[in-house]
Amino acid sequence: MCVKLIGIKNIPMIGQGDDVGTIIIEAAKSEGLEIMDHDVFVVAETVVSKAEGNLIKLDSIEVSEQALEISEKTSKDPRIVQTIIDESVEIIKVGPNFIISETKHGFVCANAGIDESNVETGFLKPIPHDSDESASIIRTTIESATGKNVAVILSDTQGRPFREGAVGVALGVSGIDPVWNRQGETDLFERELETTTIAVADELASAASIVMGQAAEGLPVIIVRGVEYAEKLRSTTSNIKPILRPKKFDVFR
Repeated sequence: MCVKLIGIKNIPMIGQGDDVGTIIIEAAKSEGLEIMDHDVFVVAETVVSKAEGNLIKLDSIEVSEQALEISEKTSKDPRIVQTIIDESVEIIKVGPNFIISETKHGFVCANAGIDESNVETGFLKPIPHDSDESASIIRTTIESATGKNVAVILSDTQGRPFREGAVGVALGVSGIDPVWNRQGETDLFERELETTTIAVADELASAASIVMGQAAEGLPVIIVRGVEYAEKLRSTTSNIKPILRPKKFDVFR
């Protein structure tokens, strides 16, 4: 199997009201890049939040006593802390320079996914309100224009427990199941797999992150091409929920 990671150039700076799916199509055309069946488009969630106007002006944030207390412990701007609180359903752990929380979407991550990177000075960017719906809109736009069956994954960069460094992870999916349950298959020695479930959406997001980068690369959309199981896992009703571990099974909380 040969998998290609193709960064789409000529994606302009995205602003509120922009149609991300149409922009992807036009940028691909400008490069002579043909969209093919079962291409997986990994899209940085930052561009989606900006297109949806999902930005918060720092100067508009009213700070609570809780935010001030956490700010002293973390050395974070209390306005950023307040936004993290507002975007969370639970503050799980507060450290010297981090806040781990569960977001309103169900993601357990640092700082509720709030980011200042690649947005205008003075603004914060939360996670999109509904990443699955955003991915579905982009997928539908691409499929309607090209007649191809594709998948879309909205990705973010997050750290991981017990390991240094950040990797790409999936926040929303459309056109592909986010997990692949391989129970019942056999290994090389004919032993039946009993618990093997693969987080394919995270794997694809992480692979795309190699090309997407985290700084000024300017490649917020990556095509992952040649993934053999993309057709097998095709789903137009998929969402990110199967990849999220329920709290009752989270042994660290």
